[in-house]
Amino acid sequence: MFQRTWLVFSQAVTVAVAALFVVATLKPEWLPGTLPPPTALPAPTFAPPASAPMPPASAPALGFALAARRAAPAVVSIVATKMSRANPHADDPRFRFFFGDGNTPQPQAGLGSGVIASPEGYLLTNHHVVEGADEIDVQLADGRRARARLIGTDPETDLAVLKVDLDRLPVLAFGEMSSLQVGDPVLAIGNPFNVGQTVTAGIVSALGRNRLGLSTFENFIQTDAAINPGNSGGALVDTAGNLVGINTAIFSRSGGSLGIGFAIPVDTARQVMEALVREGHVTRGWIGVEPRDLTPEIAASFSLPVKEGVLITGVLQDGPASQAGMRPGDVVVRIGDKPVVNTTQLLAAVAALRPQTEVGIGVQRGDRALELRLTVAQRPKTTVRRR
Repeated sequence: MFQRTWLVFSQAVTVAVAALFVVATLKPEWLPGTLPPPTALPAPTFAPPASAPMPPASAPALGFALAARRAAPAVVSIVATKMSRANPHADDPRFRFFFGDGNTPQPQAGLGSGVIASPEGYLLTNHHVVEGADEIDVQLADGRRARARLIGTDPETDLAVLKVDLDRLPVLAFGEMSSLQVGDPVLAIGNPFNVGQTVTAGIVSALGRNRLGLSTFENFIQTDAAINPGNSGGALVDTAGNLVGINTAIFSRSGGSLGIGFAIPVDTARQVMEALVREGHVTRGWIGVEPRDLTPEIAASFSLPVKEGVLITGVLQDGPASQAGMRPGDVVVRIGDKPVVNTTQLLAAVAALRPQTEVGIGVQRGDRALELRLTVAQRPKTTVRRR
């Protein structure tokens, strides 16, 4: 009897355990004290590193499209045509016997770019783009064409001003050179190789480049934005689309861009344009000296107490400096209230003076410091040959 009761009890326990297993597996929520089934958590959101904050949702996309859209309409293509001159012996029968009659002058066309700088139709470009041209044609970005008149040129800065008679002209706003820094992004806009208007991007590689032999007064912006033949006279603009320079030259061994281009600063271009429009020429001061940078070796050989300045190697007879008592061997250390440490600064300081004005010049003569007073003359016209 006892054995039978134990057998029934064990079978009942087995059935209960099996039922509990089935319920716990298939319907765990039926069991009291059971946790609810897990729910999926939202994907985690990772905060950006503090060193690289995310831009706000309203920030514009990166790029230079806006600057190019603002500046490009005011950059034009220029075709300067120069008629070749007939041989002076072309009418000689003996010349025609040997060389034939095929001596008809053929036009030669040069390509360049320009910048519309005023609503009245004044354009800035390079002197070497229009030098010696008999006809100058301008094509705007909107497809319009016009014959341009030459208002004036300034070979000593390689700038020229043209004028076209068109209405509704787009104008490129002038930027501020004082805010331009090395490393700032810039765009070069022009018509390289006559392929059509082209925009290239780069940075300001250097400021104040001089002694390149390109012009008399050099204070170039250097950039690695691609500048090629045909870009001369075109625009160098900042990321706001404002004009900061006039593209003028490249350093190249092959004729193409090597990432070293030069532009005339906008403040120089503005001064020259205003003078050419107002007077037809640029008036600069002149004192009649031949300057040379003062090196430490020269200063030591002359036993000079100064280490910076400009050595005067020649003085024009009866020129302003000669009449004021300046001599070869003097070292100019100051023009007016501006100190000068090299020939570039001396030329710029003297050129900025108005003719017929009197100025004091600080001179070191041996161990003596002198103050000379002279009357500035007008700088004579010179011919600049580009290398």
